[in-house]
Amino acid sequence: MTTETQTKVTAQSLRSEITRHLKLSIGKDPEHASLYDWRMSLSLALRDMVVEPWFASTRKTYEGKHKRVYYLSMEFLIGRLIEDVTINLDVEEIAVEAMTALGQDYYEVVADEPDAALGNGGLGRLAACFMDSLATLAIPAYGYGIRYEHGLFEQHFEGGQQTESAEGWLAQRHAWEFERPEVAYNIHFGGYVGEKDGKPNWFPSETVLASAYDTPVVGWKGKWANTLRLWAAKPVKLFDLESFNRGDYVGANAPERLARTISRVLYPDDTTQGGKELRLKQEYFFTSASIKDLLRRFLSEGNNIRDLHEHVAIQLNDTHPAIAGPELVRLLIDKHDFNVDDAIEMARKCLAYTNHTLLPEALERWPEELFVRILPRHYQVIQMIQERHLAATGSDIRILEHGDVKMGELAFVMAHCVNGVSALHSELVKETVFSDLHNAYPKRILNQTNGITPRRWLYSCNPPLRDLITDTIGSGWEDDLEKLQDLNAYLDDASFQQTYRAAKSQNKDRLAKWLKDRNGFTLDTSAMFDIQIKRIHEYKRQHLNILETIALWNEIRDNPTGNWTPRVKIFGGKAAPGYVLAKSIIRLINDVAATINNDPVTRDFLQVVYPENYNISMAEMLIPASDLSEQISTAGKEASGTGNMKLSLNGSPTIGTLDGANVEIRDRVGHENFFLFGLTAAEAQAKRGEEGYARRTIEASPKLSRVLGQIGAGVFSNGDQHRYSNILHNLYEHDYFLVSCDFDEYFAKQREVDAVYQDVTRWTRMAAANTAGMGWFSSDRTIRSYADQIWDAKSVI
Repeated sequence: MTTETQTKVTAQSLRSEITRHLKLSIGKDPEHASLYDWRMSLSLALRDMVVEPWFASTRKTYEGKHKRVYYLSMEFLIGRLIEDVTINLDVEEIAVEAMTALGQDYYEVVADEPDAALGNGGLGRLAACFMDSLATLAIPAYGYGIRYEHGLFEQHFEGGQQTESAEGWLAQRHAWEFERPEVAYNIHFGGYVGEKDGKPNWFPSETVLASAYDTPVVGWKGKWANTLRLWAAKPVKLFDLESFNRGDYVGANAPERLARTISRVLYPDDTTQGGKELRLKQEYFFTSASIKDLLRRFLSEGNNIRDLHEHVAIQLNDTHPAIAGPELVRLLIDKHDFNVDDAIEMARKCLAYTNHTLLPEALERWPEELFVRILPRHYQVIQMIQERHLAATGSDIRILEHGDVKMGELAFVMAHCVNGVSALHSELVKETVFSDLHNAYPKRILNQTNGITPRRWLYSCNPPLRDLITDTIGSGWEDDLEKLQDLNAYLDDASFQQTYRAAKSQNKDRLAKWLKDRNGFTLDTSAMFDIQIKRIHEYKRQHLNILETIALWNEIRDNPTGNWTPRVKIFGGKAAPGYVLAKSIIRLINDVAATINNDPVTRDFLQVVYPENYNISMAEMLIPASDLSEQISTAGKEASGTGNMKLSLNGSPTIGTLDGANVEIRDRVGHENFFLFGLTAAEAQAKRGEEGYARRTIEASPKLSRVLGQIGAGVFSNGDQHRYSNILHNLYEHDYFLVSCDFDEYFAKQREVDAVYQDVTRWTRMAAANTAGMGWFSSDRTIRSYADQIWDAKSVI
């Protein structure tokens, strides 16, 4: 939508469109419409407003034959879209007015929208932020992923333990997507490779259909819109009538059931052979469909296949779509008559790979036996890629090794550019997980520090702070976030500080009401809201946080009349269903919460809250209300983080280690506005070389020894002394993530936080300095850098 078109939208015209959809699309009249009916009608009316800029953007891309970016990701954590669209189209106030005139509460309608269950954590949210920025910058792009029926899972707590059930976001119609039944590709698995006309030919044994569903992604002010294309798996043969007529009713539906399994669940448990096979099929399914789709689009414009790299940039978001290299090479050889060397070179010119992990075990690898059985032709292609890599470099790093196909190495070798996602991470990638490949390809790795979209992560989710910023420095910061540095002139202004505190207080009140209504929690909003929200994992160290919480509880009980700073510890996050230790950490947090929250001696000073089923919508409530951001991962293990950016941008000073993007955040907001503790990455690595360091460190720490003794004695588990034996054994005997080594310094730094929080003026200045210093972390800046340094892609308006 152009700005000129937007000015024609009024509350009256939008109201007319909503009632039109209510009648013609939903089949209801206002007197009998439910909340769902109103939400769908509003969504469809807003979607109509996106279609024109979407079409116009597509036409302009085709007419100019502009280069397109193709972003392949297993996750797109897009959250709710009503708010996103109204903000980017600049019609939020109009929508509120229109719904009010129809007798509906706009915010109640917005809250009825389910989060799209298309991701898990930072990887998927980064992809969504990037899609927003690509549209805002008018860089032609497609996002490619899977249309999961049930997503990751819906988290529940039973007796403090995580349980999982299927997400039901598609139980209702998804208003924002357009089904494209004419865009479908046969995706093959299994079989064997033989010869046909003197050339290798893949004879597959199984085929499913990848069917496209498109969601337009509109940028700021509606000037450009790109496409998120998600693939659903469907059977080639919809229904086996012959089996049905024989009375085999289950068998008659088998083709559909087997096909839909591929796009049902994000990250199925791969601890079983069947789970591994499904994961590999998922990754190939969406990658193959995406590669075939982009080739079809490229060739439909009359282009020469030998010029593919001049029109196509393919970004692999982690190793999940690493099979894109062999797939593109296979298609160029088998379908477009390239020789092997030219095919590999062409694919490499198109492909780039983003690494997101320093954990070697997180770099995917597949058993060769499984890979050969599922993708026999691709195995041959990988052999050819490896042969040429070894010959060209003299490297001894192999893609096929010890019976495994190593997808990290494959992605690296097949990309013309490999990027880390923070300055520290990119250097550690060179030094650790890909050190030998870096030596073989010394110019291939570069850094692209992650970013977040300010439209969702400040403008939309934090109206009080948004209004204060605009009133103070004017508009324009929404798509030029570095203008926030103009706030530095007001950090010591008493009136500005007062309004800044009022904005934070308003957000805390909103969160407290939401948690009271949702979970029955009663929070002291004058207390510090201390928040750790992220996937549950040992390296993210939620157990360090809860151990420090127990130590603080002990201190308060020992001296209940002390000058304590009231604190509410808020956790949020899911553990992978098969990750036993992470699920034990969740249970421990909930058990500790039950004990502390019911302690009459301490409950006025300390509360622990863990609302279940953390998602984007919950994050949009928690982040604006946060006083303290917990970014306490083991140094050298977090690639970047983006939650750290969101919390800091919204005025939440960080307590954290020199890990991931924390390093750059600290530099940008000022060292004095960041609570630093813990070993550095180099110190952490050296510590692991000391035999028995964990037990020795615990025994030297009275506070930590006391806490672990209480856990072992069953203080938080109704006397069950074995409930957390796995956590205790891990900390005493292994502690690879160095919880014991950082505990005492973390506890001491938290007491420093307490003291500073009591100095209201100083704390407010720190919080506001964080907001003012975070402009560099816009995903707009990140995407400009990708476009310039990796994709050679241009804005077209």
